[in-house]
Amino acid sequence: MADRNDAHSHDAQGKSPSATRRNFLQGIAGAGAAISAISVSSKLAWADGEIGFWAKDLSPEKLIDMYSTILRIRWFDRTLADKQLSDRSFRNLIHLYCGQEAVATGDCAALNNKGPIEQLDVIYGTHRPTGHALAKGVDMKKLAAEYNFKATGLNRGYAGEMHLADKSVGYIGADGIVGPAAVIAAGSAFAFRARGSKQVAVVFGGDGTYATPAFHSSMNNASLLKLPFIYVLENNLYHQFAHYSYSSPQKDIAEAANTYRVPGVVVDGQDVMQVYNKMKDAVERARAGEGPTLIEAKTYRYYAHWGAPGAEVGKLGSFGYDPQAITSWRPEREMRAWLSRDPVDIARNTLISWGVIDQAKASAIEAAVRQEVKEAFDWEAQQPLCKPEDALKNVFVEGTVAARQLG
Repeated sequence: MADRNDAHSHDAQGKSPSATRRNFLQGIAGAGAAISAISVSSKLAWADGEIGFWAKDLSPEKLIDMYSTILRIRWFDRTLADKQLSDRSFRNLIHLYCGQEAVATGDCAALNNKGPIEQLDVIYGTHRPTGHALAKGVDMKKLAAEYNFKATGLNRGYAGEMHLADKSVGYIGADGIVGPAAVIAAGSAFAFRARGSKQVAVVFGGDGTYATPAFHSSMNNASLLKLPFIYVLENNLYHQFAHYSYSSPQKDIAEAANTYRVPGVVVDGQDVMQVYNKMKDAVERARAGEGPTLIEAKTYRYYAHWGAPGAEVGKLGSFGYDPQAITSWRPEREMRAWLSRDPVDIARNTLISWGVIDQAKASAIEAAVRQEVKEAFDWEAQQPLCKPEDALKNVFVEGTVAARQLG
């Protein structure tokens, strides 16, 4: 597995435009000059014990936007959980992202998310798509409507949850089956290289994707062709109900990158600043024509594989018996330990320690986000359902298929 020192020596060979700057900052850190004025609490955002130089360069507005994005994902999904538990009008299957918000937020913050499609970096998500969609810039109201099959939803109610797409922000699609999005993302990366653009293709996959052919095929070809391709493997420890160690021989799945002579990076997926730092390195490498990177983010999901069994309205997370697994399949102490390192708390405490916000500002940001989420679902509730026969309008480019099976 390539470590941070490997990355720095690689930069020193002149392949990265940030070499001089990194060496300068490392020199300062080594001499202790930059550390003396930093409080111990700010170490929350240090990557591998070194100062988080990328994140610390960001403007207050950007940092606050990242914190807000984490909150938007958190409260959107908590609302989905509560609706499934208490609202019989809510129809959809849901795979909740709570606990993993820092991964999508930190990664997408390092990408180009605005402008014409020919300039956007693109991402491919998983069937746990809320975090990826909101972090990339998908409209929250349309997202809420899509989740409940409304005609005004992001994809007119046809996608539901697991097949979301919004090319206007470079979110090319969620992946309803484990794994294959990686191959399509590698194809996008090939197109970018072929036409000489500086765009980057990113695929998100869970720890279960390691055991799929698509993981290895995409990494192999991306390495051979030096594609601008980044694989973000969100290791939340469990597939559906089985621990990832049952399907992966490595403690760190990032070690699999060694096979393909690709940098394999492990990052604390609970800390948005560390995620951003690692992703920024990978994006620079990709844009410079140096090829792909595999990033393994160690994280945790607070709810069950799908839905909210074991959860209660108004409370975060699923505890205890899960009828899907016919057992209490993960220790409650494990869940509590991860909750004690919550990405929301880490992001807030980091920004407070950096002097970007204070506690009152943090509370105001969260209140505003909760109101935004409420308004999105209030809007969704007023929207019409899509009609089954309308799906037949999209079978061909032009015209409508006769609805013979509808009588």
